Amino acid sequence: MTMKALVYTDTLEMKYRDEPLPTVRDGDVVMQVSAAAICGSDMHAYHGHDARRVPPLILGHEVCGTVMDGKHAGQRMVINPLMSCGVCRDCLSGRTNLCRDRELIGMYLQGAYAEQVAISERNLLAIPDDMDSVHAALTEPTATALHAIALVERIAYRPLSEMTVLVQGGGAIGLLAALILKAKGCAHIDLAETNALRRASIEEQHCCDVFDPINEPAPNSENYDAVFDCVGSSHTREAASAAVRPGGIISHVGLQNSGDGFDSRRITLQEITVLGNYCYTTPDMQASIDMLYQKRLGNLDWVEVRPLSAGAQAFDDLHHGRVAAGKIVLQPDSLA
Repeated sequence: MTMKALVYTDTLEMKYRDEPLPTVRDGDVVMQVSAAAICGSDMHAYHGHDARRVPPLILGHEVCGTVMDGKHAGQRMVINPLMSCGVCRDCLSGRTNLCRDRELIGMYLQGAYAEQVAISERNLLAIPDDMDSVHAALTEPTATALHAIALVERIAYRPLSEMTVLVQGGGAIGLLAALILKAKGCAHIDLAETNALRRASIEEQHCCDVFDPINEPAPNSENYDAVFDCVGSSHTREAASAAVRPGGIISHVGLQNSGDGFDSRRITLQEITVLGNYCYTTPDMQASIDMLYQKRLGNLDWVEVRPLSAGAQAFDDLHHGRVAAGKIVLQPDSLA
């Protein structure tokens, strides 16, 4: 028996083809995929920059679907793609995202750009019966942005409602961060995005002031209470170091590359806090389901839906900057 899947086969190469049905391990169930979104980390693999994702591999970890077996058979659910051991110190303290034995589908294990995917049964989260599958597939990136904001809230001297914030990067994580910040009453949000198509799309959400960091300086440079770097490049780290105010916070969310960028001297002399952010916890996922379902983040009309069979073209379009949407969601051809 086989299924249709979109397979990462080489650098800058995706193929839509027949693949074996998912391999099930102890404690796993199989999900019939309804929607799976393209993540920046999937693009990182596509560009050949992620040694952890070795082709041939089915990518994809932002997923909603219907459970086919086990105690939740027949239920529509989303997947927490980050599987942890459940017994280490970090897991027992609620910080499952820091588990040293964590696994992620679409990395070493086959992912969700397919008609079916296998996942540990304990990594399933229920969604409301009438929740849109495409919206539900945004749970994981929403949780990533929400987790980063929660860490900043925990250490900030003043509430978000009084803060001036810079978000770097207008992909899904950056846009979702801006939407969450707005929902939390943040005083002023600027967003830096280099892609003109994406800037125009973000402006339609009326959640932030958008600018081109290549040709324009940050409007409130050296006066941002918090900077969310949702790109994670040497350039954005350098820009974040320059933009944050004394005593402010840099939240490093993106993973484009490692290396230089931070101005360690300024960070030290001006008591700037640098926060690393990795993924999310289960409560972040649950809170994100609620926010998306309650439409606290708007109508999500910036999401583009394409059939799984057109997935290779979607990756190519993203690679060449031809996409205005902050997120592309792939659906099996029977549903798209």
